[in-house]
Amino acid sequence: MTASWRFSTLGDRHRALGSALEDWSGMGTAWSYDGDPLAEYMAIRTKAGLMDVSGLKKVHITGPAASHVIDRATTRNIEKLMPGRSVYAAMLNDGGKFVDDCVIYRTGPNAFMVVHGSGQGFEQLTMAASGRDVSIRFDDNLHDLSLQGPLAVDYLAPHVSGIRDLPYFAQMQTSLFGKPAMISRTGYTGERGYELFVRGQDAPMIWDRILEEGAAMGIIPCRFTTLDLLRTESYLLFFPYDNSEMYPFDDQPCGDTLWELGLDFTVSLGKTGFRGAEEHYRLKGKERFKIWGLKLAGKNPPGNGAPVMQGGKQVGLVTQAMYSPLNDWTVAIARLPVDCANEGTKLTVNCATHGEIAATTSPMPFFDIEKKRRTAKG
Repeated sequence: MTASWRFSTLGDRHRALGSALEDWSGMGTAWSYDGDPLAEYMAIRTKAGLMDVSGLKKVHITGPAASHVIDRATTRNIEKLMPGRSVYAAMLNDGGKFVDDCVIYRTGPNAFMVVHGSGQGFEQLTMAASGRDVSIRFDDNLHDLSLQGPLAVDYLAPHVSGIRDLPYFAQMQTSLFGKPAMISRTGYTGERGYELFVRGQDAPMIWDRILEEGAAMGIIPCRFTTLDLLRTESYLLFFPYDNSEMYPFDDQPCGDTLWELGLDFTVSLGKTGFRGAEEHYRLKGKERFKIWGLKLAGKNPPGNGAPVMQGGKQVGLVTQAMYSPLNDWTVAIARLPVDCANEGTKLTVNCATHGEIAATTSPMPFFDIEKKRRTAKG
């Protein structure tokens, strides 16, 4: 663990499972456990898995100007977001380039919580708050335990009244095992799942009890990087690992547009006035590349950064790949030329370990294309 200044109260649990608590976004995070990550992937796809994603940054924004701050800092029309609901949003710089994504939770008329990753989300919010009647508070006591998979609701139902009726991207203020909790129907897996926002002092008990009681249902603890397997199939990007901050351009500064990343849907229809809005709209149709999918031959996924070749020339690169024993496919997220953002173009990936791998372009997501699993009712 290096450079960490934020700490999960579950650290001892992660160490016992084999984690060295690698740093992510300033927090020692369980990037690795002893055991097989594919077993964790299978648990989340077919049963349920429990992850500690407390490294996500939780920011409370309250006061009369709270909605103005979020409206300025993010791409969503926040007036349409009612208490008890949440929405996925992007944040841009003045050049219209992506700097972070987030989930915005409205908890009251003048109260919000913004949860973001390792990008510039907090800086964006504090910049927009300058001179406004608003309070912004970073909250590391609030832990985030993510229970994901088709059986997650079956486990929670006896403990949380009304959990089966909670819609996708909605949250409820409730209790869990006699402790206060906010439970949100969100996640980062492409499955029906729930994020359990609980106090740091309650997190160890809740973690232990879910794993003990849920063992008979197949619920197991999952490392943070199991998300890479799940997100690849479900087209969920992870800043900066799919971005030019990780794979810089040769002749221009880092920064990708929402059009290039396929995240333009995060801009509410007709919205203006958010940071970078003018440049965002101006850059439509000027994409330098596209985030796109690849279906790969064989069962050996290439490493991150593996060159994508066409006619003997490198035209792109793989940002994340995985093999699924459940679906028996090898798929990847890649940065590709705009003219390859289609279905059926034949390419080759040069893997340092496995050699040349035949690849075919494909739209994403690969898994649950109609998103029926994550939005299921009842």
